[in-house]
Amino acid sequence: MPKAEESPTEMRYFASLRMTKIGFFSRLLVINITLFVMHVLGIETSCDETSAAVVRDGNRVLSNVTASSLSFHRRYGGVIPEIAFRMQLGSITGVCDCALNEAGIGLGDIGLIAVTNGPGLSGSLNVGVNFAKSAALSAGIPLTAVNHLQGHIYANFLCHSGIRLPFIALIVSGGHTGIYYVNDCDDMEELGSTADDACGEAYDKVAKILGFGYPGGPVIERRAAESSGKSGIKFNCAAAGSKYGFSFSGIKTAVLYYVAGQSRKGPLPPDLANDIAYAFQEAVAGVLVEKTLSAARDKKTAHILVGGGVAANLRLRQGFETRAAKLGLRVFFPEKRFCLDNGAMIAGLGYRLYRKGRVAGPGLELQLD
Repeated sequence: MPKAEESPTEMRYFASLRMTKIGFFSRLLVINITLFVMHVLGIETSCDETSAAVVRDGNRVLSNVTASSLSFHRRYGGVIPEIAFRMQLGSITGVCDCALNEAGIGLGDIGLIAVTNGPGLSGSLNVGVNFAKSAALSAGIPLTAVNHLQGHIYANFLCHSGIRLPFIALIVSGGHTGIYYVNDCDDMEELGSTADDACGEAYDKVAKILGFGYPGGPVIERRAAESSGKSGIKFNCAAAGSKYGFSFSGIKTAVLYYVAGQSRKGPLPPDLANDIAYAFQEAVAGVLVEKTLSAARDKKTAHILVGGGVAANLRLRQGFETRAAKLGLRVFFPEKRFCLDNGAMIAGLGYRLYRKGRVAGPGLELQLD
């Protein structure tokens, strides 16, 4: 693998130190300090968002611009890959230009382009990867590839310091749900994952069953907060026989049958819909917290990182904070703006990978799995 070269982009700082010797002699010592500063353009197009960001030295976010095609998918109750691909094809140039403008720099000031090459939707990934390859080749800028899941974990490093390796990571989103033992930013072992639906996917399907619309995560969280929590409705979503694995298909079916039974009595009352949303969310958050904490105890790690779109869920955050504090564990969540797919997490992790010698060429391919 080719070694990374120092970025041509640099900023020079000059510091003068006046040193006076007591007596008849004095002198002026001028120290010329050159600090290399790298601006990374991160590009993320793994699903329905088109996002680009400029990050300095792996953690200072100068811009983060995202164009979403959500309004086009909402009418279908889920992401339509063809719509996502076409919207990204038409917006990626403008999004990248906007990211550069907000950062106050030009393409010539970029020292590295980092792009998501998987996992994700093939058409969407191709838009980002081909754009990044073309920009890197035409401008003579190094290129590196970033794994989307590792990017979600790295989002925490954009917001927090003092994270200690190794740690346990939980990725919980619309397309992925899994627990990982992380030795380094590009070295993680999967301990368990979902056997069927991803967590965010289950939220979307349950929201549809309840007539809440798409996407399901925010609306279920909002409606669950309106419940008294005293209805006595209970659901279960533990994956039998899997210590760190998950299953969300069963709880979705349980909600479907419960709603069908109640609907025989007439239209579902709003308060009952809120109670069902509450019971669903409590079961999901409970199993996510319990299995992740179990992995941290077994692996004897003090820190847990959570990433992905569902990491924005307030109930999940509360559950982790309450349980982890009792066990002496520390849990990190990204700022909510970095929970959804974003270019900043790709740029930040890309910087770390580049410093480790990870460089991609014109032959960069997708990694769909």
